[in-house]
Amino acid sequence: MSTTLSRGDIRQLPAPLRNRLGELAARPHSQLPTQAYAEADGPSQLFQYYLLDTGGFEPNAFTSLIPGINDTAMLTATGPDCGLPTLGSVRVVLEPKPGLPTDPNDVRAFIDIFTDVAGLFVINNESGWYEGWMIHDLRVAPPAAPNPDGGPQFGTITAADAAALQAMGDHHNVAGVRFTTDGKTEHFPASTDHFPDHQTNLVPIQLSMGAWNTLQQSDGHAYWEFNYTTNWIHPLYELPFTGGIPGSFEAGQVGALSSIVPGSGPSGVKNDPVRYGDNPNTQGVIQASGPRDPDKFDAEDDSQREFRQRFIPSGLAKEIYLDVYERVTSFEAGITDFTQRLFDAYAAEVARVDANGDGVISAAEGDVDSASDGFADNSRLFIPATEFDRFAVTREINDGLLAPRFAPSQKAWVLSGFLAPVSPAVPASAGRDSDDR
Repeated sequence: MSTTLSRGDIRQLPAPLRNRLGELAARPHSQLPTQAYAEADGPSQLFQYYLLDTGGFEPNAFTSLIPGINDTAMLTATGPDCGLPTLGSVRVVLEPKPGLPTDPNDVRAFIDIFTDVAGLFVINNESGWYEGWMIHDLRVAPPAAPNPDGGPQFGTITAADAAALQAMGDHHNVAGVRFTTDGKTEHFPASTDHFPDHQTNLVPIQLSMGAWNTLQQSDGHAYWEFNYTTNWIHPLYELPFTGGIPGSFEAGQVGALSSIVPGSGPSGVKNDPVRYGDNPNTQGVIQASGPRDPDKFDAEDDSQREFRQRFIPSGLAKEIYLDVYERVTSFEAGITDFTQRLFDAYAAEVARVDANGDGVISAAEGDVDSASDGFADNSRLFIPATEFDRFAVTREINDGLLAPRFAPSQKAWVLSGFLAPVSPAVPASAGRDSDDR
């Protein structure tokens, strides 16, 4: 443990994070917490972190023994190494690369994220995995004068919307606070929750950190890059089909819709699988590439950039949720059904950025420097890393959906934690990355 704590990427970290990494290093492990290498001449700068445990949400079949359910079965997530508590940490560091922002609030900054956990069994069957999620809690938008067409400006609500929100529940929903679905005080996920009748009243926007698995000693280590090419959210129209909305499972909606062929959902554009599907041929039907590759975001030739994204920029997801939850008078005032509002809002907001009308935000259309909807660039379409309030890890199965399993509920969570900002930022790397693109 002392060797780990003296490493150049760890020794200057805040004490709670440093201690957690030391605790993870002292556990049975296949490898020590991942070393962070600099990607610029100067060291990486840690500006926030998350400490993860299993205590911040309703106990579930992955984290607890439940009589009559799994008390005689082998635990499949937590509980290895003689029942040591499952713990984790997430380091979020900015790479001060030449020509790029050094302010983590700038959506053009390049940021690295290191997740280390101890106490999760390896997932063996049906191509399952663990997945990390940075979570932004929807805020009540500020009221502003509407656009000339009468609709709200981007990122705002109308005065009538604001009045309606403030009238809800205990009048909690005023500009700037975390929006709550019942108008009452914020209720974060808690161990005392009970699905489906007693749950959080917050609205999460969940950004995937990618899929990973654990190792022989039940430790896991994941790396992910946060920037405007990756700060994209699963298609929100999947949510009614995850089983995580009360009543949807009982209604037989699990898996009833697929987003495998990209489009703007049930109320939007539905694309031809031959033109927009994952093409096994080297030569594509429309553009240069055949197999779909969402990581092929940049290219000198725009025709070689991926155009079949299933994800959408995080700030656009936020705009969709403003339509669904907060624009109660300015967006489809006569429609109260959540699913219909979600489908309609998704199609409407994607169309504002979708220049060619195919229901997809392509790499070129969603680029931070592209213009759309009357704006000079797309910087508004991305939520800064500093505004992701929470972090969770889910136990996933290959259900064909990009949304978190059982989202928006916490029924598949195995770890969670809250944002801890670090100001001023501290050096958090040792050595130089050999491939610092």
